[in-house]
Amino acid sequence: MQSIESRLESLGIVLPKASNPQASYTNFVIVNGLMFVSGKGPTGNPKGKLGSDFSTEQGYHFARLTGIEVLAVLKDALGSLDKVKRVVKVQGFVNAEPTFEEHHKVLNGFSELMFEVFQDKGVHARSVFGAVSVRDNLPIIVDSIFEVQEP
Repeated sequence: MQSIESRLESLGIVLPKASNPQASYTNFVIVNGLMFVSGKGPTGNPKGKLGSDFSTEQGYHFARLTGIEVLAVLKDALGSLDKVKRVVKVQGFVNAEPTFEEHHKVLNGFSELMFEVFQDKGVHARSVFGAVSVRDNLPIIVDSIFEVQEP
């Protein structure tokens, strides 16, 4: 069975250093084998709203970059992504104009990355919301829950 690290390599994904929290909280908490990852945004700190500043396709790319940020937190916390047993739940907050209606297509960037990386263990429950504003005017923030082998 191929390790997650080698799967990332075959996908051409290089994980960045896990970003630090932007306020008074931690990147993650592990309770009873569930790892709750705090809300993360895309690398590069793009700023703006879907529907005016960015297209759905750009939002998809930002959601994928956000997934890579989350993977970096998992790797930093667990030492190996092979300790992820399951992606459980994903919740996306899309910074969007009131008329924007493709939130689900934006969050697919995150969801499809989780499936590519973890395969069947990457299929998850999810919800997505349009937001009037989000921290730092990021286009998307995602928080997520994973079942993990505790370090």
